[in-house]
Amino acid sequence: QVQLVESGGGLVQPGGSLRLSCAASGSVSSFYVMGWYRQAPGKARELVASIGLDGSTNYADSVKGRFTISRDNAKNTLYLQMNSLKSDDTAIYYCTIHIIFPSHDYWGQGTQVTVSS
Repeated sequence: QVQLVESGGGLVQPGGSLRLSCAASGSVSSFYVMGWYRQAPGKARELVASIGLDGSTNYADSVKGRFTISRDNAKNTLYLQMNSLKSDDTAIYYCTIHIIFPSHDYWGQGTQVTVSS
């Protein structure tokens, strides 16, 4: 069983930066993709960024150029560096692991990011 714990959320002013971390514990298959989702009040859950086994990354258009996803394989930790934050970035951010085979998804508990002056 895999457990994901996010950290690093908080209150930040517009234009500021935060780095989210997601620590994974338990046995994780080598065949997985990690990513970050977010859900803002009144909005649908959105895939923010993902990183594949080969290190390839994908970003939502809304965060491209501002956010960077990375991972430390040795530490089994996922990161999301968020720069130039906007009020629209305010959301609960969730860490995810998508196991490719057998197919299964794990979710963290979420961490609140609030961008406000």
